Amino acid sequence: HRRFDYRPKTDPYCQARYTFCPTGSAIPVMKEEDVIEVYRLQAPVWEFKYGDLLGHLKIMHDAVGFKSSLTGKNYTMEWYELFQLGNCTFPHLRPGMDAPFWCNQGAACFYEGIDDAHWKENGTLVLVTKISGTMFNEMAQWVKYDNDTGIYYETWTVQASPNKQSIVWFDSYECSKFIQRTYQKLADLGAVFKKVQTNYTSIILFSGEPIYLGNETSIFGPLGNKTLAAAVRDFYNPFKPHQTVREFFVDLVKIIDRVILNHQFYLFYNLEYWFLPMKFPYLKIIYEEVPLPVASKVSFGV
Repeated sequence: HRRFDYRPKTDPYCQARYTFCPTGSAIPVMKEEDVIEVYRLQAPVWEFKYGDLLGHLKIMHDAVGFKSSLTGKNYTMEWYELFQLGNCTFPHLRPGMDAPFWCNQGAACFYEGIDDAHWKENGTLVLVTKISGTMFNEMAQWVKYDNDTGIYYETWTVQASPNKQSIVWFDSYECSKFIQRTYQKLADLGAVFKKVQTNYTSIILFSGEPIYLGNETSIFGPLGNKTLAAAVRDFYNPFKPHQTVREFFVDLVKIIDRVILNHQFYLFYNLEYWFLPMKFPYLKIIYEEVPLPVASKVSFGV
């Protein structure tokens, strides 16, 4: 996933149905001698609205919790879409604009408190390691870098086949990947993780070798390829980003229909368009284990 030099300003056209990070705060500086408990948090996506519905499909949202021994304060850190999932997955086709218009950014959100009930009820709240205040502060610096340079949300993982050794053409970039990067950073700083099973949700598309099509200018610009531009617009036409979760799933079914009938998918990734020659089983939602990382420095024993 490409890193960018800065985060672009958001276009006023892009409106979020739910405010991004409404109670967010700056990450505090911890005292070096503090011992901070780190918790794995996971619950079904959109649980606040649909209860455990998506838990049964194993479509989960991940976060990480911290508890300071010195102050007793709890904190939650997560990474999610600025304008909800639909906007990160599908573009808007705006009148008078040739190119599909994307409202797609993801970012980290940090706030005081852990909503125990939310994570425990249908999900997970489990201690995975303890770190020093110094390690926490170093992680906070890394979060700022990661957040400033990894700005686009990517819903899909694209790979050649369902087997474990399969080529991955494109990796997703969403909430669980941020949590995995955070754990890896803590391991690099010396955190030793407990033996806890950690599973994550992935939405995978299966495709032959992707074909590079170009960027917005080369396809939709004045010297662009009119036929290709029309095909891309036509592909995205049924999918509306501003929508309820129910409509999102109706659109997902439409996508699957197109993908299976026509064996085609147009992917927008790192500001470039790709054609995916789709193949069986086309799309899968999997929930599989990604083990916690192993410390690579002298360990922090607590």
